[in-house]
Amino acid sequence: MKTQRTLYWSALVLLTLIMLFSVFNYFTKYEMIVGFFKHFNYPSYLIYPLAFAKILGLIAIWGNFSSWLKEWAYAGFFFNTLLAFFAHYLTDGKDYLFAFIAIIVTLIAYFMDRELRP
Repeated sequence: MKTQRTLYWSALVLLTLIMLFSVFNYFTKYEMIVGFFKHFNYPSYLIYPLAFAKILGLIAIWGNFSSWLKEWAYAGFFFNTLLAFFAHYLTDGKDYLFAFIAIIVTLIAYFMDRELRP
């Protein structure tokens, strides 16, 4: 049980750091992120709404307000990281390791959350 808790909290903290790093870059390095979005054929008008959605998702998960809200937050993070992975993999064929790690961390945090937290 202690190993599961350690794994859960490690994955949740790592997921939080990844998402906060992403949000930080969205707000401070906007032009660079616009270049990435254009390279991946994603519309650049999604940058700010995606940053706010990530912040709200982290609040939903850490706040533990409702299980329904947490499920949606985890789903959003999963689809976001999955799309990031495929965008990197299919356009460049490289630099997808960070997105792959984010998918794994999201899945670990989600499944451990379902087991350990009410």
